[in-house]
Amino acid sequence: MSIYPTFRYRDPKAAIAFLTGAFGFTEKSVMTNDDGTVGHAELAWPEGGVIMLGTRSSSGDSPYDTEKCCTYLALEDPDGHHDRAKGAGAEIVMELTDQPYGSREYAARDPEGNTWCFGTYRP
Repeated sequence: MSIYPTFRYRDPKAAIAFLTGAFGFTEKSVMTNDDGTVGHAELAWPEGGVIMLGTRSSSGDSPYDTEKCCTYLALEDPDGHHDRAKGAGAEIVMELTDQPYGSREYAARDPEGNTWCFGTYRP
């Protein structure tokens, strides 16, 4: 089974810059509409997987325009990742924590309010 979290942003170009700079995603593809807005983008997670994103509808009637989201991403080095994100200006909403279930993790918020959790736990 494959899962591809999908996000809608008011400013997806700024979101792409933030997600690649602060969290280490890499641009896989970015397709723009005739008006220059991002119609569809795919960002790769270095430890496997892809997220998709696009421009939030200005009319507010799109079924894809959800409110805030919380996404968990597994990684090998949460300490180094935390330092990178913090250095890039990410708002840390939960500092590095050793969880009772064995994971070391932290959480940060992106500029549009989505929460991103990073840790060693792999379900």
